[in-house]
Amino acid sequence: MRPRKDEETLVDVLDVLLRDGAVLRADVVVSVADVPLIGIKLTAAIAGMETMTEYGLFEQWDVERRRSAITRQQHGPRDPAVDRNESMTVDGRSSD
Repeated sequence: MRPRKDEETLVDVLDVLLRDGAVLRADVVVSVADVPLIGIKLTAAIAGMETMTEYGLFEQWDVERRRSAITRQQHGPRDPAVDRNESMTVDGRSSD
C-alpha cells in the first residue's frame, strides 16, 4: 500500500483542530551526572480563536480587541489627510 495525498484529510484535520483544539505539553529536564540543572515546562495550544476564548485563553487579548473596535466605531475612521496635517507647523510649512 502506497501513501497518497488526500486534500480532504488535511481539511478534516484542520477543521477538528480549529473547532476542538489541541494542547501539547512537554516537560524537559536537563541533567548532568544525574544532577538536574534545568527544568523546562512547555505548553502549546492550537485552536481557532472562538475555541480559545471559550476556554479562557486569549481572554485579555479578546477584551482589548473588542474595546479598540468600539473606540474606532465611536470616533470614526481616521482621515489620512489629518495625519499629514499633524506634521505641519503653525505657518503651514512642513516640520520635516
